[in-house]
Amino acid sequence: MSRKPRLVHEIIPEHIKLSDKEAKALLKKYNITIKEMPKILISDPAIAHLSVKEGDIIKIERKSRTAGEVVYYRGVVKE
Repeated sequence: MSRKPRLVHEIIPEHIKLSDKEAKALLKKYNITIKEMPKILISDPAIAHLSVKEGDIIKIERKSRTAGEVVYYRGVVKE
C-alpha cells in the first residue's frame, strides 16, 4: 500500500489509497466491481492529501472498542 502523509485527527480514521494491484486483488477476492462498492467523494477532506482520482479504492481503518480494528473500503467518485 502506498503510504502518503496522513491526516492526523482523533476523530478521523486512517485513510489509505490502495495501489492498482491491491485494488484489483480486492475486487477479485470479493467478486465485485468498483460500482458495487460504497462510495467516497473525491472532494472528501479526509482523502484530500492522498492525490486520488475517480476509480481509486480507499481503505479506511477504524478503531473500535468492541471489535478492535475494523476495515472498510470505499470507491472514489466525483459526485
